[in-house]
Amino acid sequence: MSSAHHPRFRAFTPRDLDGLLRRVLLTDDQRLALRAVSSVLPFRTNAYVVDELIDWSAVPEDPVFRLTFPQAGMLPAPDVRRMAGLLARDAPRAEVQRAAHEIRMRLNPHPSGQLDANVPVHEGQRLTGLQHKYPETVLVFPRQGQTCHAYCTYCFRWPQFVGETDLRIATDDVAATSSYLRAHPEVASVLVTGGDPLVMSTAVLRRYVEPLLRIDTVRSIRVGTKSLAFWPYRFTTDRDADDLLRLFEQVVESGRHLALMAHFTHPQELRPPVVREAMRRVRDTGAVIRCQGPLVAGINDNADAWAQLWEETTTLGAVPYYQFVERDTGPQGYFGVPLARGHAVFRDAYARVSGLARTVRGPVMSAMPGKVCVDGVTEVAGEKVFALHLIQARDPDLVGRPFFAAYDEGATWFTDLKPAFGASRFLPGLEPG
Repeated sequence: MSSAHHPRFRAFTPRDLDGLLRRVLLTDDQRLALRAVSSVLPFRTNAYVVDELIDWSAVPEDPVFRLTFPQAGMLPAPDVRRMAGLLARDAPRAEVQRAAHEIRMRLNPHPSGQLDANVPVHEGQRLTGLQHKYPETVLVFPRQGQTCHAYCTYCFRWPQFVGETDLRIATDDVAATSSYLRAHPEVASVLVTGGDPLVMSTAVLRRYVEPLLRIDTVRSIRVGTKSLAFWPYRFTTDRDADDLLRLFEQVVESGRHLALMAHFTHPQELRPPVVREAMRRVRDTGAVIRCQGPLVAGINDNADAWAQLWEETTTLGAVPYYQFVERDTGPQGYFGVPLARGHAVFRDAYARVSGLARTVRGPVMSAMPGKVCVDGVTEVAGEKVFALHLIQARDPDLVGRPFFAAYDEGATWFTDLKPAFGASRFLPGLEPG
């Protein structure tokens, strides 16, 4: 093949932002405001996203542009003005970093107990690169995989990418991870996540995956990735693409279930033919592609986008898995959708798709107690309420038990909800807030 058929990955970072934004009719002040946001929240994209996914004639409304480029509303206006002022006068780097850190600390960088309640302890040592929230599942954050081919503007793991090591969850201690898993035979599933583990070379990924195949109690391995959307060449023409697929085959041949937890946000990400080829190659290894993503204001907060996304991924042999609620961190105030409206979008889209696509669950909040699913809005004993249940929970006894919250049209997260019927708690062991 000619070099034209072997695209090379080219990343764009904040230093490239001003030049990229010159494709759009923005004033100098508008570009400065977006640079100000990118000095607090992470920005990274690549040539494939810029050239193949974004419709520049539709910017700034284009969904993939909003998905990958900073928006002024992502931070409170006073914070944008403060950072823009620092950049405009070319303030010392240390001063800019101090101001950015102060703003980040107000953005709830690690929600739902990620740095306290979820970190396991083994032989007296906190394993800060692991998360063990649910008994049967452990998350592993490989140190070399704590970046992505491009960053989503709404990303709830934004603290991984801002260069502050005290905010990052990561490990390269494969031996400690294996020792912990052997000591916890209840763990049947391991999710290798990030960042994006598929930014790593296959050789490095193999160092984390192969030891899992020597632990009999681990029956499924998941790899969380946005690469099918943001860099599908990882599976087709990258130098070690074939080796990556051989690793997938090795996992499947070991008798385990391998799931590629693919993050798709909008059907526009599925349009390039290379995405379909990448998905075919992954499926040919025996791996299953499960698709998930959040409902995000201004990007996919309409039923048309979700119905199309679920039907197209199903046609391509993938499994619609979760529609998430935008988490209570970072720019949630800008991207969050009220639960009542979010459920209406979900229900409308769900009603349009075939039964094969109705494997999807949503809208789902990954909250402190677990994965809380909004089942709907109804009336019970004369009171308008949200009906909910936990798909996953820290306390397994809470899984699948329905409960009710007082209807609140403006509620965007679990902590906004109050028990219905004047109760003091939702369920025994499940408190509000």
